[in-house]
Amino acid sequence: MSLAITTTFLLSFVLLFVFRKVAKKINLVDKPNERKHHKGAIPLVGGVSIYCSILLSSLLYIDMAQSDWLYLACGAVLIGIGVLDDKFDISFKVRLFVQGAISLSMIMLANLSLESLGNIAGNVPVYLPDWVSYAVTIVAVIGAINAFNMVDGIDGLLGGLASVSFGALGIMFWLQGDVALALNCAMLIAAIIPYVLLNLGIPLGPRFKVFMGDAGSMLIGFTVVWFLIRGSQPDHSTSINPVTALWFIALPLMDMATIMVRRVRKGHSPFRPDREHLHHICQRIGLSSRMTLVAICLLAASFAGIGIWGELYQVNETAMFITFMALFAVYFATISHIFRITSKIRQWMGKAPLVEMA
Repeated sequence: MSLAITTTFLLSFVLLFVFRKVAKKINLVDKPNERKHHKGAIPLVGGVSIYCSILLSSLLYIDMAQSDWLYLACGAVLIGIGVLDDKFDISFKVRLFVQGAISLSMIMLANLSLESLGNIAGNVPVYLPDWVSYAVTIVAVIGAINAFNMVDGIDGLLGGLASVSFGALGIMFWLQGDVALALNCAMLIAAIIPYVLLNLGIPLGPRFKVFMGDAGSMLIGFTVVWFLIRGSQPDHSTSINPVTALWFIALPLMDMATIMVRRVRKGHSPFRPDREHLHHICQRIGLSSRMTLVAICLLAASFAGIGIWGELYQVNETAMFITFMALFAVYFATISHIFRITSKIRQWMGKAPLVEMA
């Protein structure tokens, strides 16, 4: 395991430097605009490097099953469409179509679908009819992909939140004796860490900065939901209860749902980019980018910790679900009144008041 993890880390680190040179030659870079305030053209190669390091390490160290090959094939498709989106800014409708097709492939070829919701409605397991299960799975996959895509707004945040989710999953897989899936999660974290370091300018400074790109955010969102379904459904593994999956991706999920509702209320497309995510709000309060990163990752880790605690102490699944929904309601209400809240906080901190955004 240690050799596989170390190899993945080193491959990811080396490939980042290789692909960033290629990206500059083909102009696969992110340039500043009214929403993006970074300096210079930054190579969008984080996702490609992570995928390639996982692919090579898997070929070297993993006894590949049919489902593993399918995951890698789906990942390749998402990386491809993501690179095209990073390069040419393709329509969100095309991305949704591809994400839907990937979801169907996962359901039909790997038999991965949300058939059971666990005991969220009492002591009786809730099983979904096939057609409902397929529809819910497609929505869940597309939702997870876009949830992680939307949180990729400040340096280190996507990698940090992904590491929290994979870390929580890896802990549960390990405790339940599923060493293979635990190793997969550890390899994913090992592939992400070099990206996070360069993204934050550690240790080589901003000259070697890289971004994840839509290719990477879509891959990570898909990978998270793939492992959540594998770990929570009776036909594959029972390492976690289905409700625990919500806690492992709580923050990206709540942020996406809240933002999309706010956009629709304003008459905008739910996929229209803006600067109203949680990380933007933290920065408007007055937190620096690094402080925002630490605060959000700690909050996400706290939610994941609640999920792990609930599993280890066998807390009633209905209670866990009700608690999650109550937390989501509090989050939604807070964000809905965030302008007044942030203004009060800034006033208390002695900072200038904000001008509300349209």
